[in-house]
Amino acid sequence: MKHTRIRTFNTKKTYPEQNLDNDLCQAVVARGSTVFLRGQIGQNLDTSENVCIGDASGQAEQAMYNIDMLLKEAGGELEDICKITIYITDPRYREEVYRVAGKWLKGVFPVSTGIVVSALARPEWLVEIDATAVIPD
Repeated sequence: MKHTRIRTFNTKKTYPEQNLDNDLCQAVVARGSTVFLRGQIGQNLDTSENVCIGDASGQAEQAMYNIDMLLKEAGGELEDICKITIYITDPRYREEVYRVAGKWLKGVFPVSTGIVVSALARPEWLVEIDATAVIPD
């Protein structure tokens, strides 16, 4: 069985200001039950519009909304998340971002890793959250 790729895109169209030509997707469902999600940021997946510029909690809210939507498209739900990784560009964002993630994941109890990075792929992005889920048989 081949892996299912959800919301495929090419970086040439998504990021026209960059000289990239990579075929990517937002999620991969591997072997029918494990879902690997691309790191989600404060960006509307339907329009590629960046939202909540300068607002870490707003970007985290959009990222979690995207994660929820992608998992549903993959046939899963937030309760299927096993692991999340949260990247922030400033340690002062930690509390507000983790509050947002915690609200979305209340009762899920995934393992979590938090990382402070010097920057994300675009300067307006303050938060990136990725997740791995396993959809029960």
